[in-house]
Amino acid sequence: MRTAEGVELCVAELGDAEAPTVVLVHGYPDSKEVWSKVARRLSDRFHVVLYDVRGCGRSSAPQPLRGGFTLEKLTQDFLAVADAVSPGRPVHLVGHDWGSVQGWEFATAAETRGRVASFTSMSGPSLDHFGHWIKKRVSRPTPRRLAQALGQGVRSWYVYMLHTPVLPELAWRGPLARYWPRFLRRAEKLPADGYPTSSLPRDAAHGAWLYRDNVRYRLRRPREDCHTHVPVQLITPTRDVFLGERLYDDVETWAPDLTRHTLDARHWIPRTRPDQLAVWIRDFVEAQESGRTGGEAEQPRPATRGGRRGGRFAEQFGGRLVLVTGAGSGIGRATALGFAAAGARIVAVDVKGDAAERTAQAAQQAGAPQVWAETADVGDQRQMEELADRIAARHGAVDVLVNNAGIGVSGPFLETTVEDWKRTLDVNLWGVIHGCRLFGRQMAERGQGGHIVNVASDAAYQPTRLLPAYGTSKAAVLMLSECLRAELAGRGIGVTAVCPGPVDTDITRTARFVGLDDAAQDRRRARVARLYKLRNYPPEKAARAIMLAVVRNRAVAPVTPEAHGVRALTRIAPRVLRALARIEPPL
Repeated sequence: MRTAEGVELCVAELGDAEAPTVVLVHGYPDSKEVWSKVARRLSDRFHVVLYDVRGCGRSSAPQPLRGGFTLEKLTQDFLAVADAVSPGRPVHLVGHDWGSVQGWEFATAAETRGRVASFTSMSGPSLDHFGHWIKKRVSRPTPRRLAQALGQGVRSWYVYMLHTPVLPELAWRGPLARYWPRFLRRAEKLPADGYPTSSLPRDAAHGAWLYRDNVRYRLRRPREDCHTHVPVQLITPTRDVFLGERLYDDVETWAPDLTRHTLDARHWIPRTRPDQLAVWIRDFVEAQESGRTGGEAEQPRPATRGGRRGGRFAEQFGGRLVLVTGAGSGIGRATALGFAAAGARIVAVDVKGDAAERTAQAAQQAGAPQVWAETADVGDQRQMEELADRIAARHGAVDVLVNNAGIGVSGPFLETTVEDWKRTLDVNLWGVIHGCRLFGRQMAERGQGGHIVNVASDAAYQPTRLLPAYGTSKAAVLMLSECLRAELAGRGIGVTAVCPGPVDTDITRTARFVGLDDAAQDRRRARVARLYKLRNYPPEKAARAIMLAVVRNRAVAPVTPEAHGVRALTRIAPRVLRALARIEPPL
């Protein structure tokens, strides 16, 4: 399409033209193809529009180049595209990098009022907001504010280089364009999938004028009327080497209707995390289209920093894919519901299909945007391999894996049968091994990090004469977690061993007590369950501890006071524990 200025813009459209329109705007030195993976995932529900910004991809460049890339002219390009693809109906805007910088302009400019329905920003600040951010730190300096300003100044080294005359163009049309794909694969962990495109040298050379035409002027003279007139969703990659998280500290001042997410990823998230972005964009757009924003939406949206619509963990887990085994009851069910309340997508796995379904239904009511129930015996290698293949094919790699499924067995070693040992190790140990091996490999191959939680027990480090099989299985889980944590640390994957202690769950009512007949077992189960009930430590507290351990990337996370106390004794008084282990509990 041709703009009033005579610039030819290349526009691509996917999906049903009658559906709500989502416009994806790319950054530097990209073309619209950076959005291809996200666009495919959104096109089944929305009218998705991508366009090459002037001078990039298949769009023509303005003549002369100097002064042809101002935000005012880019705003007119956007309005021309919006009028062509969605006449009379506002569009939902999504921007990355310089596409986000433009998006902030479109979301605050007077001439775009009524043409934008919502804005999703990632990896690109408003230049006006940035200018005010700098002025605040320079005019009212504190050591922390000065450190933030200097830190962002170091991160922005490339901005200074792009302001130099001629050299950026020579570099991009020469060796830099050949090196750039290798840089993206190594530093950003982008897959080798044909991106960036062959237009990179031209795109990057022309795009240098984005910086020259806008940055210095806007940072020196930021607009005072730069408040947004649309709801904004801010997605912040926590490992972005170009933009620090502190850059967005004051954004609520300018965007009062704000939803925030953080993502454990690097800068180029449209290529590395399209699955996650598609979920967040879809949920945000549908919330606006429904006419119910904030807490009135049918599916609760993750929190802003003020208001916390999805709870304390929403910013970390909103939209993430979380798989929980043993999710039908107890700690597994509470954990699935806890992540659901934070806006995560939930895969509830249990050996009992009806229990998994009940948890999935409860997770949806708790706020999960998507839920799935799966039936699998974690101790069965074939079933776990089939489960991992299904999840990967339908949803991609999981972000958080919680290996929670377990069974209880109690009784003296000499009375514990081989069958008891085998079943205990199959579920408690091999179930964890299968989960870590299959889903951990998918996380590693994706190359964008993740977290594995293995639910062990305080019996992993508390010897007792009545739990030789159970304690051995949980001790193995603890050591496996420590070893795996060391191996996967370099891949950005955290591993946590959670040791709950006495939590009131169904495991006490279903545990096997060896050497007893059925009637005696029933009496022993009832007695132990009554003790745990009197202790009254609910699984919801264990679930919160699990989520906090993921946020803090803890290696070992005892939960109850008893678990913390025993953990301390292993370090300061191990002989006391050994003496206690000889005592037979009065059960």
